[in-house]
Amino acid sequence: MKRSGRTLKQRLFGLKHLHTHIGRIRHFRGHGVHSPYVYDVVRQVLMHSTFINDDHTLYDTLIERGYAHKRALQLQNLAAHCQYSVWSIDSIAADSDYIILTENTNTAEFARYYNEARSLGATLCILSPYLNAERLHSCREFIECHPSTTIDNRGYLLFFNNHLPRQQYRL
Repeated sequence: MKRSGRTLKQRLFGLKHLHTHIGRIRHFRGHGVHSPYVYDVVRQVLMHSTFINDDHTLYDTLIERGYAHKRALQLQNLAAHCQYSVWSIDSIAADSDYIILTENTNTAEFARYYNEARSLGATLCILSPYLNAERLHSCREFIECHPSTTIDNRGYLLFFNNHLPRQQYRL
C-alpha cells in the first residue's frame, strides 16, 4: 500500500538528474569559479536583481517576445557589463558584438551562427539549450570544440569569442 499517494518510481524520479545537480553545485554563487572575468559575470550580472545601467532596449525587446523578467534582465546586464553596443536577435549584423538565438532558431542554422560569431569576435547566446535532444547535442558539440570560455546557465548558453582561455562553466 502506498502511504504518500505516489509510487516508489514517482518518488525516486528526481534522482534521475542528481548527477547534473551535484556537478553544478560547486559553482553556486561563484564559488569554484577561478576566472576573474567569469567571477565578475556571475557576481555582477547573474546575481544582480536590478539594471546595471539606464539602457533597457534589449530587455524591452526580450519582454515583448515573451521572455521572463529575470532572464531578460540578466541578458541586458550582460550586455551592459561587457559593454556590448550592437546586439542582434536571431540574425547577424556585420558589426554585432552580441548575438542572441531564441527558440525560434532552427538547430540546423546553429553552425552558421556559431562560425559567424567566431569570425566577428562576438559573444553568442543560445537561449534554451536544453529544449530538445537535438538542440542539446548541437550545443554540446560547440562546447567541446570552442577555443574560448563558455558559460552554461541552464536557461542560456554563452560562447565568448575573445581573449579568454578555454574554460567551461556549468552554473
